[in-house]
Amino acid sequence: MIRYLKRGASEAETVEADRKVRQTVEAILDDVARRGDAAVRDLSVRFDKWQPESFRLRDDEIQALIRSLPAQTVEDIKFAQSQIRRFAEAQRASLRDFEMETLPGIRLGQKNIPVNSVGCYVPGGRYPMVASAHMSVLTARVAGVGRILACTPPLNGAPPAATIAAMSLAGADEIYVLGGIQAVAAMGIGTATIQAVDMLVGPGNAYVAEAKRQLYGRVGIDLFAGPTETLIVADETSDVEMCATDLLGQAEHGPTSPAILLTTSARLAEGIQAEIDRQLTRLPTADIASVAWRDHGQVILCDTDEEMVAEADRIASEHVQVLTREPRWFLERMTNYGALFLGKETNVAYGDKVIGTNHTLPTKKAARYTGGLWVGKFLKTVTYQQVDASATAMIGEYCSRLCAIENFAAHKEQADLRVRRYGGRNAA
Repeated sequence: MIRYLKRGASEAETVEADRKVRQTVEAILDDVARRGDAAVRDLSVRFDKWQPESFRLRDDEIQALIRSLPAQTVEDIKFAQSQIRRFAEAQRASLRDFEMETLPGIRLGQKNIPVNSVGCYVPGGRYPMVASAHMSVLTARVAGVGRILACTPPLNGAPPAATIAAMSLAGADEIYVLGGIQAVAAMGIGTATIQAVDMLVGPGNAYVAEAKRQLYGRVGIDLFAGPTETLIVADETSDVEMCATDLLGQAEHGPTSPAILLTTSARLAEGIQAEIDRQLTRLPTADIASVAWRDHGQVILCDTDEEMVAEADRIASEHVQVLTREPRWFLERMTNYGALFLGKETNVAYGDKVIGTNHTLPTKKAARYTGGLWVGKFLKTVTYQQVDASATAMIGEYCSRLCAIENFAAHKEQADLRVRRYGGRNAA
């Protein structure tokens, strides 16, 4: 039996907030489409109090920002990028082009072609998301994308040096200090000074996510993103301190971030609130994490591991930590998650920052049908065909009859023309 000891806000409670975000974004995108650079500049002043001579950084400005950082910071960025590059390269190697002869004279093939241009948004504000530069820019570069733009908002009235360094070291071709909807709009719609891209990627707040959603179709996007989510799957071998630490470790992302404890241990379920309250008294980001836990935290108690698998797949969380006796048992059985973190020795923060897998992951139950950002997102898997004369005469007769079934007369004539010209049995 599954029991809910603590429930978060209902889905219905978020509808009105989503509606207001949708209307705001629609108006801003329309403004950028009409006024271009002037609108982008006005919005930057309005939202970020930022109006440099040029939003795009020159190479000498980028190098000066990198030199301003402590050597350890630069080395740490390089270390993280080396892990992410290694995993992305392995992903790319797993995707291969091929050509095969399916019937004599009929050759079919597959090619993986990189997207020509990508715009990468790297969030800033309270949390300058340096790691998002690795995840988007670097992965696009490994995929072979030809032109990579990167945008991030100013931090305290200046370019965020560590984020800029990460963008540059990851291989960005153009770097802009520009945030929010205006950055997404400039990259997706284009202006006189910023050439539009073919695809937009990267996390952001609700407004950034909605801007990407509204631009989808005009450009490609990585995911329909929502607030960061975390799910802890724990049994009696886990402890309340670790569970609370890992829940709060993702709840601090924002006040609407769901954090869920799913457990077969009554001890954990009944003790988690007191431990979270204790940790919040000393957590510097308690003002955010406490609201997320209060409004969106859940505690779910199950009788069996099988029930936990079923409930975890129903929740389809972005991040799932498995703190159980046999974590790989869950790896073999779970199907709906963005990323799985197996065992007490790992945690979501490793995946967010350094371990090598990508941290841009599906939210809002999208894990039911998609994975996260990876090299393959930047590749178009396309097909081609080539048919010789004898094969076209043979397959053309099949095609002609199949077109007739569907009443596609012009389609049928395409096939019949080849049959007539290349010697089919019914050629005139």
